[in-house]
Amino acid sequence: MVNEVESAHPISWIPAILTGLVISVVAAVALVYVPNAVLTKLHGKTHGSLVAVATTIFFVALFVLAGVLRWLQRRKLI
Repeated sequence: MVNEVESAHPISWIPAILTGLVISVVAAVALVYVPNAVLTKLHGKTHGSLVAVATTIFFVALFVLAGVLRWLQRRKLI
């Protein structure tokens, strides 16, 4: 027997694809473009400190995005 969970608000294909594209673009900007933009503005830092800054920005953005996506799921917006 298969347990099927029916959603209160089913989403159609086009909004699902558009939502996925928007989430992908926002994630790419937050995880790639923002750390790169910050690193290009920093001068006079050692390689190790630049790696630490980029890694910190990446993981903070990753956890914020995960939290926002979880919040959107809880509200049944995605």
